[in-house]
Amino acid sequence: MSTLQPTADAASAASIPAPAAPATPAVSAKTWIAVIGATLGAFMAVLNIQIVNASLADIQGAIGAGIDDGGWISTSYLIAEIVVIPLSGWLAQVFSIRIYLLTNATLFLVFSAACALAQDLPQMIMLRAVQGFSGGVLIPMAFTLIITLLPKTKQPIGLALFAISATFAPAIGPTIGGYLTENWGWQYIFYVNLVPGTLMIAMLWLSLEAKPMQLSLLREGDWPGIITMAIGLSALQTVLEEGNKDDWFGSPFIVKLSIVAAIALTAFLVIELTAKKPLLNLRLLVRRNFGFGILANFLLGIALYGSVFILPVYLSRIQGYNAEQIGMVLAWTGLPQLLLIPLVPRLMQRFDARIIIGIGFALFAASNFMNIYMTNDYATDQLFWPNVVRAVGQAFVFAPLSAVATAGIEPENAGSASGLFNMMRNLGGAIGIALLQTLLTKREQYHSNVLMQSVSVFEQATRTRLEQLTQYFINHGVLDRADAAHRAYVAIGHVVQKQAYILAFSDTFYLLGVALIVALIASLFLKKPGQVSAGGAH
Repeated sequence: MSTLQPTADAASAASIPAPAAPATPAVSAKTWIAVIGATLGAFMAVLNIQIVNASLADIQGAIGAGIDDGGWISTSYLIAEIVVIPLSGWLAQVFSIRIYLLTNATLFLVFSAACALAQDLPQMIMLRAVQGFSGGVLIPMAFTLIITLLPKTKQPIGLALFAISATFAPAIGPTIGGYLTENWGWQYIFYVNLVPGTLMIAMLWLSLEAKPMQLSLLREGDWPGIITMAIGLSALQTVLEEGNKDDWFGSPFIVKLSIVAAIALTAFLVIELTAKKPLLNLRLLVRRNFGFGILANFLLGIALYGSVFILPVYLSRIQGYNAEQIGMVLAWTGLPQLLLIPLVPRLMQRFDARIIIGIGFALFAASNFMNIYMTNDYATDQLFWPNVVRAVGQAFVFAPLSAVATAGIEPENAGSASGLFNMMRNLGGAIGIALLQTLLTKREQYHSNVLMQSVSVFEQATRTRLEQLTQYFINHGVLDRADAAHRAYVAIGHVVQKQAYILAFSDTFYLLGVALIVALIASLFLKKPGQVSAGGAH
């Protein structure tokens, strides 16, 4: 990466004794404190999404929100987050990294605590939006600090730290959220940010250098790009979050928002490609490694956030698990990562990073394909090995993919690269969840229709089962035989619907596996980072 000092050429390296050769640039303790503090902030921001999702039902009940409206508790956070991520590179230039990061880290803590005190839904939505806006800053800024402050040889360590926020946090979020909600109350999912958040602010305060603000950049800002991006991403995120619930294009609200998103985002692309000082340098996408890296990262977002969404839904709907039980199952997608991620930088020193990426995607895909033959008793024990395999795959993917994708990115483009890379992963997650929700609904209907054809009253097996169930209800206090027969029909309907849902959940895992195979194919087009540095960025 261009932040690194140039290496000596082969001839001079041969003539100079080994001790005199340029050593790896030393990284000061202050720099490491800044990187660790920033990645702690990114970890908290990502963790907060999953912790809240795990406890949404409890929050809805406490503030008197309906099931449909309660979804805005998460949606408001996600909209604000996805809008601010691509803005952060520019805003950090305007206000200086130190002021920008410290201000938003403080706001994140203040509004985390405020969310715990919310009295009704409008209050909670507003507070969550500000929390999402300030928390969203922490994600790309951590990534930017890693690829600008650390020399190329140390970046894998920084990216491994960042991977803990990007892949470990979503996996462990439901575990922490479930435990806190069941044992302490839903308010503690917001209070849990206070102690690590205070530590984060102290680390950033001590380590980040004070630089003057450049408020004059506000006049030169790409305001048409900022406005169209904010409108387009907000509308798109809302469509993705609310679409399945509102029957997609059967809803005039979703149709109008989709048109707004399409027009605004098209205008944004045109503006960014023609502006003299664009908000985001979209031309980075034509660079081979960054372009294919973004595609693989987008698909990783689909699978990463999609699997964190679909497993809890399966465990609660089919197996009747509560939030804490779901968290214990998902813990095995997180805990192995905590052990493996620190080893990844060493693996990157010994092996081609592209091989590690390929193995990671292959394992992550395999973990989903292990779940495509689910049955009625497919629960904790059956999910153990798929979750462990998934954890290993995720641990292997993120840091090497980030390193290869951003190899050759110049310091002046670091903000754009960070914004695009992190935005596309989050956007992949939003699209993945929307796809899975819709697929689950449609495939449940399909499997119900297929199964009902074989559960016919003309079939002897069906008639026998109906008679057995009718007799069961009569033996258990139902006096009217017609009522008992009706209950038998309803019971069989429930069995068929449950089986249809299990088959539909199997289909969703198949879709996730396919997305990861496509990501694996995209990763095959990546060049070795050394070739990018030596041969130019393209």
